[in-house]
Amino acid sequence: MLTGMQIAVIGGDARQLEIIRKLTELDARISLIGFEQLDHAFSGALKEKINEVNFSAMDAILLPVPGTNLEGQVETIFSNEKVYFTEELLLQTPEHCVIYSGISNPYLTGITTNAKRKLVQLFERDDVAIYNSIPTVEGTIMMAIQHTDFTLHGSRIAVLGLGRVGMSVARTFHALGAKVSVGARKTEHLARITEMGVDPFHLNDLEREVRDTDILINTIPYLIVTASVLSKMPAHSLVIDLASKPGGTDFRYAEKRGIKALLAPGLPGIVAPKTAGQILANVLSQLLQEEQSK
Repeated sequence: MLTGMQIAVIGGDARQLEIIRKLTELDARISLIGFEQLDHAFSGALKEKINEVNFSAMDAILLPVPGTNLEGQVETIFSNEKVYFTEELLLQTPEHCVIYSGISNPYLTGITTNAKRKLVQLFERDDVAIYNSIPTVEGTIMMAIQHTDFTLHGSRIAVLGLGRVGMSVARTFHALGAKVSVGARKTEHLARITEMGVDPFHLNDLEREVRDTDILINTIPYLIVTASVLSKMPAHSLVIDLASKPGGTDFRYAEKRGIKALLAPGLPGIVAPKTAGQILANVLSQLLQEEQSK
């Protein structure tokens, strides 16, 4: 139980609703910031403006999966007001206050470091990333079907990266009957790709590998699907970029070439917000209970 724990939930999308539900069930006291347009009421949760919150009493602050932007603004789907998470606000919190976010950026890392507050990035955890790969794959299948005029079965699909998402994507499309190849750099990843029963290739050979690709799925968060790579791809190809913004694709050149390229980060929150929220809620409740017991 989280009885007596005071938590501020700042902004977010439908995933946050599952988190709020779970934490109120565990008897935490919740301050909801950026939720004034939310019709649903949670017992033990109070909607407040950010300047009305007593941050000196907070044990934890929960930010949305993206955290903040580079100016400190927090995404607020259930509010028209702009909400900013600042260092001045952080300095009002007790030293033991922990900040939870899906991912971070230089701004968020900077203010938490300066304020000497602990920042936990949930998406750095293997359990969260692996669980989240399930709705990510389902969303990728949905997008592939919506944006092509051929079956996935028998199509040639190249997956870039064998991380937690890349592995799930490759395995699932292979099970659907696609001819899957996976690009990686590490020799152990190339060995694992072979063991999975799909075709491995080194990313140094990417330009040669994409010459007959129908769908290219990127999971690598830096520019790898360059203009040179895109120039070698068939005109009918589809690119689905699952990497965090700004993705790993030269979208400007893809448009110029006439190749449909889609940036699709955060698919779990789009295609399965309830499940994605429950994944985060379960991990967060465990972490908060561990902090409370210290």
